[in-house]
Amino acid sequence: MITVGEEIDVIAWRELMSTSSTANFFQSKECFDFYSSLSFFEAFALGVTEDGALKGVIVGYIQKEGGRLKRFFSKRAIITGGALLADDISEDALFQLLIYCRKRLSRKAIYIEFRNFNDYGIHKKVFLKSGFSYVPHLNFHVDCSSEDVVNRNIGKSRKRDIKTSLRDGASYLVNPTLNQIHDYYDILNELYTTKIKTPLLPFALFERLYGELFARFLLIELNNKVIGGTVCVVWNDRVMYEWFACGLDNKYKNIYPSTLATYSGIKYAFENGISRFDMMGAGKPEEGYGVRDFKAKFGGKLVEHGRFLCVLNPVLYNIGKIGIKIVKIIK
Repeated sequence: MITVGEEIDVIAWRELMSTSSTANFFQSKECFDFYSSLSFFEAFALGVTEDGALKGVIVGYIQKEGGRLKRFFSKRAIITGGALLADDISEDALFQLLIYCRKRLSRKAIYIEFRNFNDYGIHKKVFLKSGFSYVPHLNFHVDCSSEDVVNRNIGKSRKRDIKTSLRDGASYLVNPTLNQIHDYYDILNELYTTKIKTPLLPFALFERLYGELFARFLLIELNNKVIGGTVCVVWNDRVMYEWFACGLDNKYKNIYPSTLATYSGIKYAFENGISRFDMMGAGKPEEGYGVRDFKAKFGGKLVEHGRFLCVLNPVLYNIGKIGIKIVKIIK
């Protein structure tokens, strides 16, 4: 017997997190609670059981931004990391979970997007059958099993930039104050405004992360001034996810804050027994992407786990895409 719904046994959920090959921090009960604590997210958690055993969980949030009109055209459901699935989940159970997900979100979001951090190849046909399309998307996984492995894989130019930056006065800041987090956020916000040209999540998310045991803020300082940093989340001492990173590059001679920021996360991983550093995305393979070129030089393995997309309202979806293109051109 297959049952889908929003009542999920917490003990079974945690057991599934410990055994599933698709487990990731963003599908955990802790992450769901974190999403639920933020007023600008509408969090959801959906589950499926087979013969009384929990076989799948989908954790995500509905996001909107801007005024009333923009919020109407920007509402989307994001499942970061991809679904949490038992290795022996049946195709029928997964199908019913995905159909339930579509129905549950049909009036709340314009589209649903699963941003996969693991390989879902064996489940692809069920997603397609359920009305989702597969969108190729790249990522880097950095092997942090030891410092020797990291040093062997990292590019020569990255090693040089790290060494030069530290020699000329930059330093790592591993226990920042909330005011220093705010300085970091200002740099990140400028990056999103001028280069990425998409809205950055409110500071409240970062302030909330600051008090969470699973979050790590690793900032870069020069002359007692924050010039960059990264915020990562750690899952079960197995994976460290780099959520946001930035730096005041090209502002200081021989100082490379963005490089130091990402390396500080990798360094934290191998120093604390965390075997993988997940860069959380490297763009579409058919498109040139400067961030991918930057990330590649840290020696990670390039993977394509892609995304699953279901457009619930094609008219609003296409209007929204056009609107985003116009905004990026104007900015």
